[in-house]
Amino acid sequence: MAIDVNNESGTDIDERAVLDVARYALARMRIHPLSELSVIVVDADAMEQLHIQWMDLPGPTDVMSFPMDELRPPAKDDEEPPQGLLGDIVLCPDVAKKQGEEAPTGHSMDEELQLLTVHGVLHLLGYDHEEPDERAEMFGLQAAIIDGWRAEYGLTGPSPAPTTR
Repeated sequence: MAIDVNNESGTDIDERAVLDVARYALARMRIHPLSELSVIVVDADAMEQLHIQWMDLPGPTDVMSFPMDELRPPAKDDEEPPQGLLGDIVLCPDVAKKQGEEAPTGHSMDEELQLLTVHGVLHLLGYDHEEPDERAEMFGLQAAIIDGWRAEYGLTGPSPAPTTR
């Protein structure tokens, strides 16, 4: 996987964990190993501008996904996944910090950014959470990926509960 993490936010984050969880999520979803992903970390002002420009909604948000090629996980285990440019995920640590603090279990900004990275990957792959059945599928998959990644990397403690809208 070619994954670039570009932190333009001015906030120190665990870039390695964002990279690792993105790589784990893409592998778990059986995305071609030569596919490309970009993760950009921005401050609240930059995120607010993107949120207004692309969603026509005020204020900063936690994560935005901008798909490029329409890559999807292979439907069958024996299918070869297509290769391509997955797209961009934009994260906002300012919002992540607040959401982590307000979460029922309370967790760190970095844990929230890891969760948001997986959330962004799933959006790039066509998952959504507008309808109750879509929400159940996406958030269930998101939790399974986070739990699997945490277990593989030997991270302890409860996984962060979903806080994305």
